[in-house]
Amino acid sequence: MGMAESKVPKRQYTQEYKLECARLAQSVGINEAARRLGVPSATLGNWKRLAEQDTLVSSSTGTSMPAMAQRSVSELEAENSRLRKELASARLDVEILGKATAYFSKGLR
Repeated sequence: MGMAESKVPKRQYTQEYKLECARLAQSVGINEAARRLGVPSATLGNWKRLAEQDTLVSSSTGTSMPAMAQRSVSELEAENSRLRKELASARLDVEILGKATAYFSKGLR
């Protein structure tokens, strides 16, 4: 880790990311979403408020949330299953490593 990384001023988040985070906060609550995302809950609260204002403003003009934030259900399902596979594979790695460690430590005694 170089000097650049250690003195990170403020992370820049895209509007799309903020909207996704705000959406998560709406479904699971701010504290839970903040824990999962590793984002301060105060920050998340601001984003949620902004997203809601944004939605209110845009809904009064007849358009809903920005097109970028509207991902189709099939896209989200595809991503969900991809992430599930990754998680399952990671869990398997951990399990295999655990068994290997137990096996080798037995052999050393």
